[in-house]
Amino acid sequence: MQEILTLAQDPAAWVALITLIVMEVVLGIDNLIFISILTNKLPADSRVSARRIGIGLALIMRLALLGTVAWIVQLTEPVFEALGHAFSWKDMILIAGGLFLVWKATKEIHHNVDPSDHDEDFIATSAINSFAAAIGQILLLDLVFSVDSIITAVGMTPHLPIMIVAVVVAVAVMLFAATPLANFIENNPTIVMLALAFLLMIGTTLIAEGMGFHVPKGYVYAAMAFSALVEVLNMVARNARLRKQRAEKLH
Repeated sequence: MQEILTLAQDPAAWVALITLIVMEVVLGIDNLIFISILTNKLPADSRVSARRIGIGLALIMRLALLGTVAWIVQLTEPVFEALGHAFSWKDMILIAGGLFLVWKATKEIHHNVDPSDHDEDFIATSAINSFAAAIGQILLLDLVFSVDSIITAVGMTPHLPIMIVAVVVAVAVMLFAATPLANFIENNPTIVMLALAFLLMIGTTLIAEGMGFHVPKGYVYAAMAFSALVEVLNMVARNARLRKQRAEKLH
């Protein structure tokens, strides 16, 4: 309690907290896109519950990981060397998560391009489409992002209370934004393909990071923001054409 009161009176601690919250929220965008696409494949009456339970369990998992910060930091220690790069457990987790994302995004893009090929729909099958499987996949990917973000957080501040507050706030933002984002993606089919392309890029970035090739996050998010802006302009143009067509029919 004394440490918390001391931190509350320290301006540097507030700066670190705000910076960390922003970073956690930005890093959570990747996870949120995946959650939106995955839960939209569930029956309509199960989607909100899946998002809330998945994100809620993700919060519990992140807080549990924060309780083992000393162990998490050790994940950056080299385990073996190959191809001129010393691989750590963190690297292997990032590579596995990246491969998982690339596989998911590629299979779903294939299904969107060829919807008649139901055998290739990796989410629509009964096994994958179950409520429990969706929660499991949300937690699996959140584990990858959690390890990365917590290691980054440790590098920004040594104070555990600041990390805990930042994680709780970031997850709360995810919980609040999950349903609106999922509904927006579902109501705009072209956004689905753009979101899948984002996941493909994020997966590739994770693999590159795990292989020792640092990709500045700013470049990745700038590309995502630019692509999203272009798609918004396309949507505005399409809506304008539709309004014009309706007006011409009325006349």
